[in-house]
Amino acid sequence: MAAIPGIAFAGSPGVVREAVPGAGDRPDESYGSPMWPTAEGSTSSAPASRHVPFDARGAELVARVWEALELPGSAMDYHFVLQGAVDRLWSTRRAEPEALAALEVFALLDLELMEAAPQAVSFDTTGAPTMFVRVSSVPRLIGLLEREGAFTEALELAWRLAHFGQGEDVAARLTEKAQALVAEAAAQGGSS
Repeated sequence: MAAIPGIAFAGSPGVVREAVPGAGDRPDESYGSPMWPTAEGSTSSAPASRHVPFDARGAELVARVWEALELPGSAMDYHFVLQGAVDRLWSTRRAEPEALAALEVFALLDLELMEAAPQAVSFDTTGAPTMFVRVSSVPRLIGLLEREGAFTEALELAWRLAHFGQGEDVAARLTEKAQALVAEAAAQGGSS
């Protein structure tokens, strides 16, 4: 993922890229679209998109996601790896509250990826306005931040997400909430 232009991702913490199976794989493009080698033959799925097992949870999930971000793949592959991880971490947050830290990191990485490579989350509508797929990773983080009272951070993320045709309603609601809190604080400050 670090090779995507415009992204500040410098690499996965603690992962030695060359040691991850599939890191050296290169596609055969003689068929017109990339075909990646597998033990069974070949597949159109890049190594990054195949690396995280569906049943991975907790620390294994986090480790496999970091490894997947070091493997060959497209911006869309990395988006789906990150978004899938955020969704899984969200679903296990009660049993594994420590997963929320990784959820935040992965959701922020996904947003950064989207900003650097919008094609990762868009439909190809040549000649028409760009249409974006519905993203779940960033709204999950926005909701988490809002529940924790981090309105400024949640609002900033909502406005960044609005560039992708989603999050405007959340940004408007958070703006109203932040304004109400400021007004309440001012009223309390003036009454003491």
